[in-house]
Amino acid sequence: MEILITNDDGIYAEGIYALATALKKAGNVTVVAPDTQRSAVGHAITITDPLRVTPARRNREFFGYASSGTPADCVKLGIKAIMKKRPDLVVSGINLGGNQAYNILYSGTVSGATEGALLGIPSIAISLDTFTKPDFGPAADFAVKLARQFKKRRLPPGTLLNVNLPNLPARKLKGVRVTNQSLTCFNDWFEKRTDPHGSTYYWMTGDYKPKDADLASDLNALRAGYVSITPIQFNLTDYKFIPELENWNLKL
Repeated sequence: MEILITNDDGIYAEGIYALATALKKAGNVTVVAPDTQRSAVGHAITITDPLRVTPARRNREFFGYASSGTPADCVKLGIKAIMKKRPDLVVSGINLGGNQAYNILYSGTVSGATEGALLGIPSIAISLDTFTKPDFGPAADFAVKLARQFKKRRLPPGTLLNVNLPNLPARKLKGVRVTNQSLTCFNDWFEKRTDPHGSTYYWMTGDYKPKDADLASDLNALRAGYVSITPIQFNLTDYKFIPELENWNLKL
């Protein structure tokens, strides 16, 4: 398999290194990732500035290509400019922090995979639900297992897999659940602070609401110690509402 890897934490993040190292067991790996942190940029692409690409080394060896662009830019570059062969699979991650519920809309990690799906390539976004003391090993191993499935499985056009793992040792993971996206909102707020020069600034923080009534959601699976896999699409049309909207008095 030809596998293209990206992320939004930057090419020097530990998560992408663990992912790329593990996925070499499943195929030929090409890494194209942002040269620095690009978290929560959503599906932004760069159209007003040139994209710079430089070789990146880790442990004194060539690791991949660092780009000045976003995760979506990196996938476009990888497929259309850098890779000699069209990839069989795009994998984005391993993200530091979960990407579930409405967080999916903001996630650069998910958008990297979404760009792959837009270009007709099977794609996976994978995240570890923690910001402290991450153990990327189980997530990397699971990515290999999932990647190998694509030798005999197919995704529907326009569908990608959003995968989240709790930060637990492999022996403590309870299993895998196929889930739906939680509709629980992220409860955010701004902390008002003052810098050393006396100027006011605001820093956003927050957390998820404590309960989610949907037992089949990605959020509840993670909280219960399961790996969550959610098939998601980028078609945002509300088809059920179309007939009602057609009855609105909107004639010119």
